[in-house]
Amino acid sequence: MREKERPVFISVSPFTFSFPFTALASIAHRITGVLLFLGIGYLLWLLSLALESEAGFAQAAAILAAPFAKIVLWVVLSMLIYHILAGVKHLLLDFHIGDTFEAATAATYAVVGLSVVLALITGAWIW
Repeated sequence: MREKERPVFISVSPFTFSFPFTALASIAHRITGVLLFLGIGYLLWLLSLALESEAGFAQAAAILAAPFAKIVLWVVLSMLIYHILAGVKHLLLDFHIGDTFEAATAATYAVVGLSVVLALITGAWIW
């Protein structure tokens, strides 16, 4: 008689299973979308504060002068840049532009690289 084959346990921990770069970029696109929901609220609050009066504008300017607020602003804008670029890539994939494995991988590297460059430019602009 033949023995039963036992089920195989596949661990999905980050130490035993590695995701492809395109999958990590897709996950990052989803995470930035969720975090932007909170970050856009912060930016809208600052805009509301700045538009309510001259004193509010001065208060918003004082808030944005703090290093921590500049870092938060830079992070939110960097997430927005990445999310928009990755979203455009996904829209092009919906139209079957670059939907081969090689083209999608190259587009993912281009999106991440361009996002890093634009985030650095944004950081230089903020400071």
